[in-house]
Amino acid sequence: MADINFDHHPHFFTATILEWKHLLKEDEFKDIIINSLLFLKKEKSIIVYGFVIMPNHIHLIWQIQDGFKRENIQMRFLKFTAQQMKFRLIDTNDSRLSDFQVNTSDRQYQFWERNALSVELWSPRVFMQKLEYIHYNPLQDKWKLVLYPEDYRYSSARFYETGVDEFGLLTHYNG
Repeated sequence: MADINFDHHPHFFTATILEWKHLLKEDEFKDIIINSLLFLKKEKSIIVYGFVIMPNHIHLIWQIQDGFKRENIQMRFLKFTAQQMKFRLIDTNDSRLSDFQVNTSDRQYQFWERNALSVELWSPRVFMQKLEYIHYNPLQDKWKLVLYPEDYRYSSARFYETGVDEFGLLTHYNG
């Protein structure tokens, strides 16, 4: 059981695919997100308490560790996952690549909307509200991906229900 240091607060982080396109519907793109989070965990720059990967956005509760800057970790995470998504679309000759082509001076493709949301979680009560929100995201009327939160594979809900961490990514929070 993790002891959270609220002096260095966990954050609720949300990133959305450009124009809310459903690029993350396929598992191979969800796995890009998982693998990037695993890399950051292994380098000890983050602790992940909760997540959900939806067809067009992600929600995380993570805590950036001492010695790392939140802005840098977020930028690295979004840049790396965008590059991997681009490479995947190129490698599979996927016509959706053109959906992400942009006319900007600093890039040819853009996969994430700018200005991802990052909110500090100052109290255990707010932390638990956000964790519940994450876990119930796949059940929302517009998605209806599963009947029960723990049935959605790309979420931390099963971990909190059963203790099983299929991806080896999570640290338990027990408010």
